[in-house]
Amino acid sequence: MPPLLEVTGISRRFGGLQAVRDLSLSMARDEVLGLIGPNGAGKTTVFNMLSGFLAPDTGEIRFDGRPIVGLKPHAICRLGLCRTFQIVRPFPHLSVLDNVRVGALARRPHMADARSRAREVIEQVGLGDKVEQPAGGLTLADRKRLELARALATEATLLLLDEVMAGLNPTEIEAIVALIKRINAFGVSILLIEHNMRAVMSLSHRIVVLNFGEKIVEGKPAAVANHPRVIEAYLGEEYVHAPSR
Repeated sequence: MPPLLEVTGISRRFGGLQAVRDLSLSMARDEVLGLIGPNGAGKTTVFNMLSGFLAPDTGEIRFDGRPIVGLKPHAICRLGLCRTFQIVRPFPHLSVLDNVRVGALARRPHMADARSRAREVIEQVGLGDKVEQPAGGLTLADRKRLELARALATEATLLLLDEVMAGLNPTEIEAIVALIKRINAFGVSILLIEHNMRAVMSLSHRIVVLNFGEKIVEGKPAAVANHPRVIEAYLGEEYVHAPSR
């Protein structure tokens, strides 16, 4: 079966800064792929290129067999590739239901159908008791769940999750890890940027490590965690024995 996502030789420069250089990677269907590296390694630039917010200077991106470079973000979303953002910005005066319904409208243009899809996803992420609550009153942990729900409501087959656990306490992180595992079990592939390495090791089937915009290592979590270049560039000794998937 061909890869769900195939990235070949993408690069992106901002003036004198080479943010991403000649990156190639692929993802199978139902896979969870971790994308890690130090701050400034180019991870979010990769997400921006995959989701259509930036065009690569060179290279090709194929999603589900179709080239997507040059497509707008909303068009890529309708194909089944959707992303979340590290800094969550819900519509604060709208209810949880209406926030998620905005995402559902990407695929379901009839309001009643979008509302039904939104309710289904809200239950899935554990916000069923807050469905009518204004989003501005949610805790950070619940805003993260809401961000996931809005992306899921688009009926994505590939979710790009950008530091969905940032700012959460250990108990909240554990709950989000369990939720992501359930989402993946439903057949949604996940590409994950995350600095919490224990969560990354627990979730990922494979990990790609970036440093200064280049891929330095790719492999299974245990092999990546023990790779000398990864320890030197990013992880440090304290993560070497983090439990892996």
